[in-house]
Amino acid sequence: MRICELRIEDVAFGGNGVARQQGKAVFVPYTIEGEMVSAEIVREKKQFAEADLVEVKQSSPNRVAPECPYFGRCGGCAYQHIDYQHQLAIKWRQLRDALQRIGKLKDIPMRPIIPSPRPYAYRNRITVHAQDGVIGFFRRDSHRLIDIECCPISREEVNRALAELRERKHVRDGHYTLRSASESRVFSQVNDEVAQALRNLIIDLVQPNQRLLIDAYCGAGFFTKALLDKFERVIGIDWDRFAIADAKANAIEKETYIAGDVDAELAATLQQTRMGDAQIAPGVTHRRSSNSLTAIVDPPATGLSANVRKAIVDFAPTTLIYVSCNPPTLARDLKELQHKFAINSVTPLDMFPQTAEIETVIHLHA
Repeated sequence: MRICELRIEDVAFGGNGVARQQGKAVFVPYTIEGEMVSAEIVREKKQFAEADLVEVKQSSPNRVAPECPYFGRCGGCAYQHIDYQHQLAIKWRQLRDALQRIGKLKDIPMRPIIPSPRPYAYRNRITVHAQDGVIGFFRRDSHRLIDIECCPISREEVNRALAELRERKHVRDGHYTLRSASESRVFSQVNDEVAQALRNLIIDLVQPNQRLLIDAYCGAGFFTKALLDKFERVIGIDWDRFAIADAKANAIEKETYIAGDVDAELAATLQQTRMGDAQIAPGVTHRRSSNSLTAIVDPPATGLSANVRKAIVDFAPTTLIYVSCNPPTLARDLKELQHKFAINSVTPLDMFPQTAEIETVIHLHA
């Protein structure tokens, strides 16, 4: 393989620096825009190439020393070599660029990114893997494990649990999820402070005195329960029956929770809602009958399925709040939804400092 000198022009979503050589994009991890680097080409395709960083010849003023001794070998973090404020700027720009390039959106109402109060020691859980006496995470671009004694982006309680696991004489091969003592076993965000900021943001976006909230991918009701005083009735939908059981455990009369396929249940619920309004007020137009209907969608990284997008467009709620953990699939979905909805605001949040992940809240109206 050959070694070449490159100037990094940008940092792509996923964390790799982007350079150009003879018109072809070259992706180099652990670099920052503006840097001159020496890199070894390790894969070459027709449209792009991938390289490993050999040496930073001219470093960015935003380059810092990583706090983790495993950084660069462990596949978890991508940005520990970049100061935190610049990480935020990179993620804000990556989100905007994805919405423009993939979503074909113009005049995007971007808000400032909401930072994490703690750039390190924020994770309330991690999953480590054990194999042949090695306990840790997968190496970058590999299914080989790297032995980990401590994870600097994880909370003290989590690292204490890791130390206790490592002290056992015989740890069976497998996966181990290590949690903060207070965390529920159902899905929740890994960064408590930013999760609270996310919930507060959604509370602020929703107007009071609304008729109905439909919360798809609701989990245990993280958003739903925070919005109870703003709605006459709330419906939560999730595939995870354990999360739905948690939501039902302390539900009041106005709460309904459904465990099942989100695609099917969301479409059915939206249709039943419109039919119910028509029975109450025959002859009312669809747009008017949807008044005071708010929908929240918080899908996995794959985004909304084609069926869910169609259901949302067909039975357009007055307000739609889309919570995303993946800018490319978000942009794909918004490209279709923009034909029925206008975007009020786009707010990125840094739920996962030091990593390439980006959380986003989109506020739309029909």
